[in-house]
Amino acid sequence: MRLRIFGMCSLVPLCLSAADPIPLPNGLSMTPLAAPHSILLPLNPGLAELPKFTLSQAVTTALSPDGRQLLILTSGFNYASRARRNEYVFVYDVTGPKPTQMQALPIPNSFCGLAWNPSGEEFYVSGGPDDKVYVFARGQKGFARAPVIALEHPTGLGLLSNAPPPLNAAAPKPVAAGIAVNQTGTIAVVANIYNDSISIINLKERKKIGEIDLRPDPTGHVAGGEFPYWVAIHRDDKAYISSPRDREIVVVRLDAAPRVLSRIKVSGQPNRLLLDRAQDRLFVALDNSDSVAVIATGSDKQIASFGVLAPPNLLPRGPAPKGANPNSRVLSPDERTLYVTDGGTNALAVVALHPDGSGEVTGLIPTAWYPNSVSVSADGKTLFVVNSKSVPGPNPTHCRGDVKAPNIPDCAKGNGSQYVLMLEKASLWIAPVPAPAELDALTRQAASNNRFDRVAQPGADPVFEQLRGKIRHVIYIVKENRSYDQVLGDLEVGDGDPALTEFPEPVTPNHHSFARRFVTLDNFYDSGEVSGVGWKWSVGGRTTDYTEKTVPINYAGRGFAYDWEGLNRNVNVGYASLAERLKAQPLLSPDPEHPADPALLPGDEDVAAPDGAEGEAGAGYIWDEALRAGLAVRNYGFYIDLGRYDDPQKNPSYIPISKTPFADKLVQSYATTKALVSRTDPYFRGFDQNNADFYNFQEWEREFDQLFANGNLPALSLVRFCHDHFGNFGTARYGLNTPALQMADNDYAIGLLAQRIAHSRYKDNTLIFVIEDDAQDGPDHVDAHRSVGFVVGPYVKQGAVISERYSTVSMIRTIEAVLGLAPSSLYSAAAGPMTEVFDLNQAAWDYNAIVPQLLRTSQLPLPKATAENSLPPGTHMLASAVNRHNGAYWQKRLGDQDYDEEDKLDTPHFNRELWKGIMGKKPYPVERSGKNFRDNREELLARYWAK
Repeated sequence: MRLRIFGMCSLVPLCLSAADPIPLPNGLSMTPLAAPHSILLPLNPGLAELPKFTLSQAVTTALSPDGRQLLILTSGFNYASRARRNEYVFVYDVTGPKPTQMQALPIPNSFCGLAWNPSGEEFYVSGGPDDKVYVFARGQKGFARAPVIALEHPTGLGLLSNAPPPLNAAAPKPVAAGIAVNQTGTIAVVANIYNDSISIINLKERKKIGEIDLRPDPTGHVAGGEFPYWVAIHRDDKAYISSPRDREIVVVRLDAAPRVLSRIKVSGQPNRLLLDRAQDRLFVALDNSDSVAVIATGSDKQIASFGVLAPPNLLPRGPAPKGANPNSRVLSPDERTLYVTDGGTNALAVVALHPDGSGEVTGLIPTAWYPNSVSVSADGKTLFVVNSKSVPGPNPTHCRGDVKAPNIPDCAKGNGSQYVLMLEKASLWIAPVPAPAELDALTRQAASNNRFDRVAQPGADPVFEQLRGKIRHVIYIVKENRSYDQVLGDLEVGDGDPALTEFPEPVTPNHHSFARRFVTLDNFYDSGEVSGVGWKWSVGGRTTDYTEKTVPINYAGRGFAYDWEGLNRNVNVGYASLAERLKAQPLLSPDPEHPADPALLPGDEDVAAPDGAEGEAGAGYIWDEALRAGLAVRNYGFYIDLGRYDDPQKNPSYIPISKTPFADKLVQSYATTKALVSRTDPYFRGFDQNNADFYNFQEWEREFDQLFANGNLPALSLVRFCHDHFGNFGTARYGLNTPALQMADNDYAIGLLAQRIAHSRYKDNTLIFVIEDDAQDGPDHVDAHRSVGFVVGPYVKQGAVISERYSTVSMIRTIEAVLGLAPSSLYSAAAGPMTEVFDLNQAAWDYNAIVPQLLRTSQLPLPKATAENSLPPGTHMLASAVNRHNGAYWQKRLGDQDYDEEDKLDTPHFNRELWKGIMGKKPYPVERSGKNFRDNREELLARYWAK
């Protein structure tokens, strides 16, 4: 039977049957309707002018004290239009057989916090970057907003936090997070995640009455209480606050003189907290360790902890790789069962609790993609789960609600936003608590969705057993943001739509040559939606719950700094002490009257970093696995502090760009993660759209020739070529001031690196892997995650089209398999390596870089044109293959964009101007076809060339 889910087939692609697994871009699959009698409801706020608009990023549920109403909070991107950029609290009546939506209450901003007053007459929502608590009180027509409660933080903490605004330019906005109410309904406590404090509120008087700094040591020698996220209040006298960065629960006495009582260390990153009915036990969901801790509130000691990934019989005997991301929990009414949402495995874990506080997973219930919160009905018979996203599908128009697009009907109506963070829709999942026999079947389905068989018993792959004896070195190149159709849609093979191709072969001859000469991967998906999550997937094979919750907020411009490449609140935590940080970034303390705060984020813990399989805190990246295996690693541009590339006119610590930084003794890079600080080439510049990938290649080549040309090439080299991101058209160096020229620069750099390896002693034992961190800045007719991926070198098939579904995680797993590394994540362990890419009989290979003809109009010192380094005569020269406009045009059109960090763009506006400037009068594509263009390519391309 095929199902339609209340008119929202976008929640279940192609209206699949309940039994059909839906593939995800991380290599796993989901079956959101596997549970008998389960349903999915879209979250539609009922906007009269936008009747089809639905929301993404549902994060929190809260059942009313009488069990009759359910609240759902969204907290993320959620732009309906330029005038409609609200988040919402939904109010559902859950007394009937199916929940009935009663209200959708708009709020300007939020971040996860949602709590009822025990009276049931009002509830409270944390306002995120608004630094407020929104209050909703019951009236004759439902709930209505009451006066807000201001938290009164002038700024969030930053390294200049001892200075008043506006001197404190490095400080991000404050963000209100979790909120809890005491038993008598008189006091609320709010976690200020970007101020390392809690605010205490008198609910009757509607005002803040206290603030407690949770950090233990003003000298900064001891870290603690940082990034406070969730709150639970024990009766009326004690609060528990989770601190994910410092992996502790802070215990605070609530009396006339509130104070920190103690700190309870836990094994993972604590997020949401839950007290039992008697308030004797506190249950703590632990991200990064895939477990739950149990704390006795009488002694404030941990009495138990247990894993929540899966029943023990489905797991390996030793430590399992991480990635389940447990992020919420609820007790059944009889308190014998704990339900835990495992965001990373799209499942609800059913945990049987024992009298001593321990527990064991007895089953798993498949849910929709990335469940964030669970509630259970008052009678214990029905489960309510909200999830964050769904499979996005094609995105040819790439429009977004906050951008005017009157010529695209769906965009103008707000019904068809095609920005990836809005295509991924949230939902409310409702299902009866399954009977034991049903739970067994559902557990098997969840295990199949997550490939736990591979995790528990990884099979030997004969191809990679032999490759490990042949390959000694991997070079891993990560680029920025291009989709498959945008670059390879004009290729003569594969499932590309030439109508969406903005950078065809004359602009990207090396991309095309890699695909043509080696393997065309036309069913390859970037696991991350945008760079914030994309870089985590690209180097760790997974994300953390902190990353999943905060990225959509940041990308919507609602708060949070770019915390996901080693910076936390713009602080480089790759350096543990204040002295080290100031040496690496003098700008942090420019004013002696306002010295930097020594108590801000001491130590090198990174709140967003994944853990290793055996609990190595923050050390779950692929380079960490290589180092644990005793392999050498060298870094060129990954995880670099970008603060010294900003604004050369105003930034006293700006690092000038140099063509020859090593000769000039001009350090270009400071790494942001401890493991890479000593393994980073300091003369290879990080993400800077003013620079050229060509000169970064030359710096890589300099070090290669001076240190490694005759031996000792590291087993794993990390290389970032970022100029396919585009930007800074008014200040870009070397004449690279248009998107086509920057794309050509990027293309030539990857070609040059392949050529250098092909003509070196490492030719026979080195593989080159190339990936985009995400595909958000390009249209695609198949899926907003589909992108380009390449494997170049010996034992790679040549001239092959491989349509097997692969992903970022597949590439990570392949690199690990080649180097003999343990899987860096649960997803990596579940993924098979890309066996189809390789041919053990294909040892011979060669490569000569092709100079994009367009690049010869730049100021780069290029070699003379020869038949070997040029495209052959007769290559189709499309309008999009030439510079239609100069840098002044692009600066006028896109000069107001922020290119200091990746993805700080108004992406849809950027993409539309990109299309218009490159494609001319060619209509912007609007059809979301999903067609298979693999067949009859010659005829299709002939029609395309004719246009």
